Amino acid sequence: MRIQLSLYASLASHLPQKGGGNSCTLEVQEGTAVRDILGQLKIGLEVPKIIFLNGLHAGFDDVLKNGDRLAVFPPIAGG
Repeated sequence: MRIQLSLYASLASHLPQKGGGNSCTLEVQEGTAVRDILGQLKIGLEVPKIIFLNGLHAGFDDVLKNGDRLAVFPPIAGG
């Protein structure tokens, strides 16, 4: 199944496909959870500050479905 993955700010360097931008399409197995994707990309579970699945807040144990949109944000500082 396919999902759309977006990694923001410093996390964009973890994208498996370097095509510019901050997102890509991933092929994943049925039953894959958010934590599985983060592990595959070598993003520690302590790093993400905000996770959205289809525009809604999500957690590490949420299981992905075909066509899902996963967005992951690191802590963001600024003024």
